[in-house]
Amino acid sequence: MRISYPFYLVFFLFALCLTSCKEKKSAENDSAVETEEELVARALQIHKRVLTVDTHADTPLRMIEPGFDMAERHDPNETGSKVDYPRMKEGDLDAIFFAAFVAQDIRDDDGNTRAKALCLQMIDSVVASTERNSDAVGLALNPDDAYALEKEGKRAIYIGIENGYPIGKDLSNVEEYFNKGVRYITLVHSSNNDLADSATDPKGTEHDGISEFGSKVVDEMNRLGIMVDVSHGNDSVFYDAIKMSKAPIIASHSNARAVTNHQRNMTDEMLTLMAENGGVVQLTMLADYLREAPPNAQRDSAIAALRASMKPISEMTMDERKAMRASFQELNEKFPNPPATVKHVADHIDHIVKVAGIDHVGIGCDFDGGGGIEGVFDASEVMNITIELVRRGYTEEQIEKIWGGNLIRVFKEVQTVAEQIQAGESS
Repeated sequence: MRISYPFYLVFFLFALCLTSCKEKKSAENDSAVETEEELVARALQIHKRVLTVDTHADTPLRMIEPGFDMAERHDPNETGSKVDYPRMKEGDLDAIFFAAFVAQDIRDDDGNTRAKALCLQMIDSVVASTERNSDAVGLALNPDDAYALEKEGKRAIYIGIENGYPIGKDLSNVEEYFNKGVRYITLVHSSNNDLADSATDPKGTEHDGISEFGSKVVDEMNRLGIMVDVSHGNDSVFYDAIKMSKAPIIASHSNARAVTNHQRNMTDEMLTLMAENGGVVQLTMLADYLREAPPNAQRDSAIAALRASMKPISEMTMDERKAMRASFQELNEKFPNPPATVKHVADHIDHIVKVAGIDHVGIGCDFDGGGGIEGVFDASEVMNITIELVRRGYTEEQIEKIWGGNLIRVFKEVQTVAEQIQAGESS
């Protein structure tokens, strides 16, 4: 016999079942909520699995100091040093580009000769350091070297040049630096040089971007397989490099201008063009590029006066460098600016991903050149970037691209273009 239940009873039973199911699902979700400790542990595992590449450190300036040993762990608060091999291991930083930086000086034959000599000294110091510490690191020349060295449990050491000044007016120097191991060149630094205009030269533009000689340097870099780096260049340098380079370009340590309005950072239009170019923008850990600071005229004038009284760093003795660091520290304590944090870094990454896409952003900390913020003060703390990215919902695949995959892709494309150019020359 078929039993017919009243409609209200059927509705009541259905509602009861629905409520029970919702409560069960809610309980399951509550039990699946990730604690902070679990999130950090998961982030550290991701950080360990992915290839981590930092595209900019001015550490060669340290490496030419008498007695400075990269195999020793240095206290950054005592020495100012932000990178050494033990701290790279602590931070699970797999690869780094050590930039041979030469400050802009007189642009004549004597100045160019001195600049080249200092540049070669720094490059040679990097190579010698990798040879002395071959149990822990290896000199890397090609994109895949980073992965090979990682498998061996070693750190990959790449070489770049910050500021094209050591090229002088001799185009053959570009190939000499390439043969020494240089794989990117930052065209210009804080002042205009013979290649290009700086974003921060108080005299303004000189070449309206990249000079005629600078265009030949870009062509030579394309031919050899050296990445063209537009960090520190003014906006016209960026647009010229996009047009001139046959290969994708990089900004080894630059941020987003829409987030922090600094002339060293890149506009949204530039970020969009960088994506179309196939290049990559590497986020830097320099506070002034990461967050807006309120006007601090006393601090600015005090720092300007201190810098005006200083000799070039390359000419300082160890005692003079120590005194310089102490003087800057004293000014920082007397006239403090608000700190930059890992959240600021992630804000810039979020913006670049929104504008240019996940394939066009990376990391270039600028350690030993001014980089170092709250939470990422030196190489031992770079995993905190990964932790913040995981907190914001980035996947392991996306983090792998940000930390190294994007830069390696560009590096490979630059080499492919070089092979095509050389094949065309030989045919």
